[in-house]
Amino acid sequence: MEKLRIIFMGTPEFAVGILDTIIKNNYDVVGVITAADKPAGRGQKIKYSAVKEYALANDLTLLQPTSLKDESFLEELKSLNANLQIVVAFRMLPKVVWEMPSLGTFNLHASLLPDYRGAAPINWAIINGETKTGVTTFFIDDKIDTGAMILNSEIAIEPAENAGQLHDRLMHLGSQTVIDTLQIIEKGNVTTTIQEDNAEIKTAYKLNKENCKIDWTKSGDEINNLIRGLSPYPASWCFLKDKNEELSIKIYEAKLIEEAHSHEIGSLISSKKEIKIAIANGFVQLLSLQLPGKKRMQVAELLNGITFSETAKVY
Repeated sequence: MEKLRIIFMGTPEFAVGILDTIIKNNYDVVGVITAADKPAGRGQKIKYSAVKEYALANDLTLLQPTSLKDESFLEELKSLNANLQIVVAFRMLPKVVWEMPSLGTFNLHASLLPDYRGAAPINWAIINGETKTGVTTFFIDDKIDTGAMILNSEIAIEPAENAGQLHDRLMHLGSQTVIDTLQIIEKGNVTTTIQEDNAEIKTAYKLNKENCKIDWTKSGDEINNLIRGLSPYPASWCFLKDKNEELSIKIYEAKLIEEAHSHEIGSLISSKKEIKIAIANGFVQLLSLQLPGKKRMQVAELLNGITFSETAKVY
């Protein structure tokens, strides 16, 4: 059994959960690589990645290269003498990096590959109305999320679950799957499965303003799945027009009501306690949203300080 010397690469909170599990299982993490610090927020203060915060708190050797091809970084990486690299929510690696360790470099991806390769697999699984998803470990190659698969683990997506809730469950599932993968590699009996490409494979496209916007002409299920799949981040959005004022609003939580009505699609119907949006097959009742310059609020709280006219609409 070969003793593992691991370099871990990752950036967001999802990666922290995996790294913490590796450390708590007494594996030797000889180095951590994360994104360079960058300014964030209105004050443009320098923000550390979640993985950097964890590495500093646990006295782990930390590297933050601006270029993964930089000669000084490659020398430093080589000097750590790792025989295995683990990548979780980082960025594409050049061949010179992923080929370096003798036991290879494997990635944990939050989908059942080959479906949902790409940047936002958790979001798109919900947006597309999937009833199951999971995680996959695979050896990295020169393309994105296409390498030979080692292990996968599957879970059901709950009907009302949002992306944040699924994220947390997949982080726990991924942690155990990474440990299982490490045990296989340690024992030297890894078998892999080649990913087969076909026209049916679904892609986890990068999220942007355009694909996060709600199209109120779609079915209630499609609208609700989009809201769930983008909550709490980056959040679905739309325009709200009332009294000649146009606002861009974010919607975090909603409920479908199937009911016949005569309202125009996009009409906003409000009372002292609720807001409903008319759609083709009923209404979408808004439960949690955010107006520009305001914090996220429950609708009941919002309606304490604002009223909408009978001509208000969204689009």
